[in-house]
Amino acid sequence: MKHIKLFEAYHGKIALNEPIPQGKNVIFFDGVCGLCNRFVDFIMGIDDDNQFLFSPLQGDFAKKVLPAEYTRDMKSVVLLKNNGDLYNQSNAVIEILSEIGGIWRLAKIANVLPQGILDGAYDLVADNRYNLFGKKEACRIPTPQERSKFIS
Repeated sequence: MKHIKLFEAYHGKIALNEPIPQGKNVIFFDGVCGLCNRFVDFIMGIDDDNQFLFSPLQGDFAKKVLPAEYTRDMKSVVLLKNNGDLYNQSNAVIEILSEIGGIWRLAKIANVLPQGILDGAYDLVADNRYNLFGKKEACRIPTPQERSKFIS
């Protein structure tokens, strides 16, 4: 397994210690972040093929499968694909949208920008997300309709 520097843009493989339920891709997010929860709502709304599960970075599943750097400081959305590919920061957002398919594949166009610009913009929003979008006291509790899409 490659050592990952904290919040360095990363795309690579990790050894899976836990099987991913239902063989789906998992989006890990900061469960108390207002922006992150809106992103989860948005993805659930456009994921017509039901290819994603969601897990808060604060949860046990995240602590079991992700490198510890990701669960210590929850500054990045993380995508873990069912084949072990791991993406973070802007790479994760672009990959999630392109996996949805259709018009959302155009998100890949963002890859023409230098990684430093993409992650600089991502970091700017991430550093200010609580001030701009609020912070909840506790992690999101899925509705009964959403429960099958969440791993704690």
